[in-house]
Amino acid sequence: MTHLADSIRSIRQMVAAAKAEGKLIGLVPTMGALHVGHARLIQQARQESGFVVASIFVNPLQFGPGEDFEKYPRDLDKDVEKCQSLGVDAVFAPTVEVLYPGTPLTFVEVAKVTEGLCGRFRPGHFRGVTTVVLKLLNIVQPHRAYFGEKDAQQLGAIKRMVIDLDLPVEVIGVPTVREPDGLAMSSRNRYLTPEQRLAAPTLYRALQAAGQTIAAGVRDPAQVRQAALSMLECERQIEPQYVEVVDAELMTPVEIIEKPVRIAAAVWLGSTRLIDNIYCEVK
Repeated sequence: MTHLADSIRSIRQMVAAAKAEGKLIGLVPTMGALHVGHARLIQQARQESGFVVASIFVNPLQFGPGEDFEKYPRDLDKDVEKCQSLGVDAVFAPTVEVLYPGTPLTFVEVAKVTEGLCGRFRPGHFRGVTTVVLKLLNIVQPHRAYFGEKDAQQLGAIKRMVIDLDLPVEVIGVPTVREPDGLAMSSRNRYLTPEQRLAAPTLYRALQAAGQTIAAGVRDPAQVRQAALSMLECERQIEPQYVEVVDAELMTPVEIIEKPVRIAAAVWLGSTRLIDNIYCEVK
């Protein structure tokens, strides 16, 4: 049975009882609107943990002016049902007032990792992400926390925060879950019109084309970027925001490809912003 906790005290009591039984705690932080990608995170946490907590919280700190905080999909009852079907032990679903009882004055900022890619276009976004994740880690105090590799820059920032602040938690990155046509699972996919949905997989195909240039021996990031951009330009509905080849850990641009990288991109399809990335090794 899945228990619902909406207060810090109640989730801490549940976790403390599980730890007293010797169980390992796995945490899956989400903003709700759960899909197959979230399910994969929960399934891995379920396999590796004795007690699984899924948090559901649409975090206002990571939304900038004009972004989709107000319209972000929310359906707590449906999300709790999904959690129950996946074997989640506890859902932590606090209100904004519970997690931020007053105006926040303390924030966590991870330098370098968050400065490029999405950080360049969404100022303050990653500060909001790392701040809320640190709060969730402090509240739940899990042994492991699970995040999707689709949000690679977010994952990189959280991993660095955990290292730099000596947090006693293992951060697990889980591979991106995709639709059969390659589109990465995202809560924002539901915003796409049918026509936009048909165009959306071009983003993944563009990343694959760029990855193939690396596999073919190209080591110049500019040529790799152009392979992706050329494919994106073939789809009139897509407006690229960025395509970058970055260090796989620091998420910073590379001048020459000589160790593992991620090819990361963000595009606009109408008013919907999609992000995706692939990991490439150099052989």
